[in-house]
Amino acid sequence: MPESTKQTVVCVAPHPDDETLGCGGTILKHVAQGDSVHWLIVTAMGADLFSSERIRKRKEEIEKVALAYGFCSVHELGFPSASLDRIPLSELVGEIGRVLGDIQPAVVYVPYRGDVHSDHAIVFDAVSACSKWFRYPSVCRLLVYETPSETDFAINPDARGFVPNVFVNIEPWLEKKLEIMSSYDGEQGEFPFPRSEESLRAMARVRGSASGFLAAEAFMLLRERWS
Repeated sequence: MPESTKQTVVCVAPHPDDETLGCGGTILKHVAQGDSVHWLIVTAMGADLFSSERIRKRKEEIEKVALAYGFCSVHELGFPSASLDRIPLSELVGEIGRVLGDIQPAVVYVPYRGDVHSDHAIVFDAVSACSKWFRYPSVCRLLVYETPSETDFAINPDARGFVPNVFVNIEPWLEKKLEIMSSYDGEQGEFPFPRSEESLRAMARVRGSASGFLAAEAFMLLRERWS
């Protein structure tokens, strides 16, 4: 990978907070390196399940998080949360493909297909359809991130599981990642809740110990091509 070249990056999040849980430190590192980083949020809270006050609060959270990261742009597709299985895959592919076509990213981060939340698997499938080189030639690197309480809670005896082959040193950005995660009201709890600060810090240490860093995030590299 051409490390010295500035890159355009898209982080695809089925729900707001997935980006921070899975690759918050890596996003901050990209921004610090001068890369153009964009946030694509696939779902939104629906008025049928959430109060207007909660929806308003989530909008404020998204704005706060976007500012904290320094995203170049935020794209909210607004599909119903926890109901993507009711949406034709072709519609999701069309909307995600439109955004990727506009941004022309070289690097794309996506959730793990084996996550226990069906929205994550569906988003993975849709993004995968948007990674074909002859339709989206800008995409050079496709990486899968892990999401605490989703990736680690999946139970499938036939699946190989999340097996990372890329590790990113996030030691300088771990505290900022945890601070940003605290912006999401109601998404964290006390340890041993998997999204507690203590759990997230421990995961960073474990991934770091596997790769020689004090703190790291782990990814599965699915595709890479550079000219």
